[in-house]
Amino acid sequence: MDFKDQLKSSVDVVGVIGEYVRLKKSGAQRYLGLCPFHNEKTPSFTVHAARQFYKCFGCGEGGDVFAFVQKIEGIGFYEALKLLAERHGIAMPKRSLVADEESKLREAVFRMHELALDNFRANLRGPLGEEARAYLARRGVAPGTIEQFGLGYSERSWAALVHLLEQRGFTPALIEQSGLARRREDGSFYDYFRNRLMFPIHGESGKVIGFGGRALAADDNPKYLNSPETPIYTKSHVLYNLHRAKEAIRKEDRAILVEGYMDAIGVSAAGFGPVVASCGTSLTEQQVRALKRHSEKIVVNFDPDAPGAAAAERSVGLLLQEGMSVRIMTLDGDLDPDEYCKQRGAQAYRERLDGAKGYFYWLADRARARHDVRTTEGVIAVLKFLLPAVERISDRLERMAIANDVAEYIGVDRGMVLDSFRKAVADRRESRIELPKEAVRADEKGLLNVLLSDAEGREELIPRLCEIGILDRLATARIYRAIMAAHASGAPIAFDAISARLEPPDQNLLATLALAEGADAQEETIEYGRQCLESLLRSGERDRRGQLKMRIKEAERAGNLTEALRLARDLQEFERAGEDPK
Repeated sequence: MDFKDQLKSSVDVVGVIGEYVRLKKSGAQRYLGLCPFHNEKTPSFTVHAARQFYKCFGCGEGGDVFAFVQKIEGIGFYEALKLLAERHGIAMPKRSLVADEESKLREAVFRMHELALDNFRANLRGPLGEEARAYLARRGVAPGTIEQFGLGYSERSWAALVHLLEQRGFTPALIEQSGLARRREDGSFYDYFRNRLMFPIHGESGKVIGFGGRALAADDNPKYLNSPETPIYTKSHVLYNLHRAKEAIRKEDRAILVEGYMDAIGVSAAGFGPVVASCGTSLTEQQVRALKRHSEKIVVNFDPDAPGAAAAERSVGLLLQEGMSVRIMTLDGDLDPDEYCKQRGAQAYRERLDGAKGYFYWLADRARARHDVRTTEGVIAVLKFLLPAVERISDRLERMAIANDVAEYIGVDRGMVLDSFRKAVADRRESRIELPKEAVRADEKGLLNVLLSDAEGREELIPRLCEIGILDRLATARIYRAIMAAHASGAPIAFDAISARLEPPDQNLLATLALAEGADAQEETIEYGRQCLESLLRSGERDRRGQLKMRIKEAERAGNLTEALRLARDLQEFERAGEDPK
């Protein structure tokens, strides 16, 4: 067994995927969740514990545990292997695997970020970090919180980090790729972050992938500077603090979205675990999907100023588009979330959190503040403002309930609101891949699952597959041929190995039969496999008998009595022998 197979047999695909996707048991070996790779409201993402495989019946994505980690983390095979080995405490062999150039680059960039983090944290603790420590003290950030969030300080020197990385053996080309330094026209390098309070940004696996730096000098712009995009960091895909918050998000079944690093730290330090922030960007589709993997419920708590309210308004549309259940949390006193927790206390923040309004009523408040609903023009303007949000509500009953509330809220006839909403709402159907239309018999499906699950059954039953007279007319014919070929060559017969031998339509059929609902309902025993095989053999006999009878009639109609008599003898011999004549 090579290291890949050894590692694969040591990790639980359900456990690994369960760290990224909320899974619910849906059978003896089957788990369901919302697909992390496309937007869906009804779970079609299936993980099968025994098959050690996942498949989305909505978008078609599927594979083993390595394929999932590669896809979700955006990394290569070698990195996925290394990540899983490290996470499960399994030592990687030194010579048996060689990373490709892209993986080597990413690994080097990860190491440079680890060195940078250690350097920034040491700076904050030492004499260089006095000003940054004073700023954190003014903001009420406790020493324990500083350590928990790995806060640091980048010194004023133009090339302190560059020199450190050079001393550790990193080449100028690698240093430039890290995003931690910039190249001058003369070819020399300078530090990207200087004299800033540093916030490490982590990927969902917990590794540092970038930094945010807050200026400490009043004339230093921009106020917040974020890492550029690098081989390990795509800012539109990352939410600050998600790697810490995801467990609490699942436990509470809601996320709290704030705007900035300090808000996320302050609210988290006040005792609220499910807090995340976007990393210096407007909320993106990828960030919303990252949240949705852990909960479909979200409370948006942006700053109460005009830019914060506008950002919340923009975010609502995107959150609804991705099928999130959205509430808006407002804070009084013009306080941002961090300040509110410190000045009013955790209990006051919790009361605001639990009393957060549904997004629609918050939007209606904003619309009514802008328009005079005592006039017809004002009412029309409010309805036009609300319509884009209504269009994203797929549930008819929810739309009707909101129409009632909006009509009462703005003081107009309910029918007028409903009519406006109906005109704006088009039928919305989720796109799904077409599943194979060929009918699959219960016995061919049952035999297939036994062959995939029972090693003893394979040894007995596979040699007999060639006896099935109707094999090539079965919907699963190419799958069975792949199993026969693998067995003949001594290759492993596991779900993923057989799937790799097939074209996409048959891969989808295999997944439907082996992973979809009801696939593990029948006990997969060798005795059941024998019953399925015998059923297929009998069907082959009936099919052969029917073919002979049809050919006899055709010969008689054509006046070919010699051929009709020959076929009649074949039929007689076939029925007497109980098997196909040779």
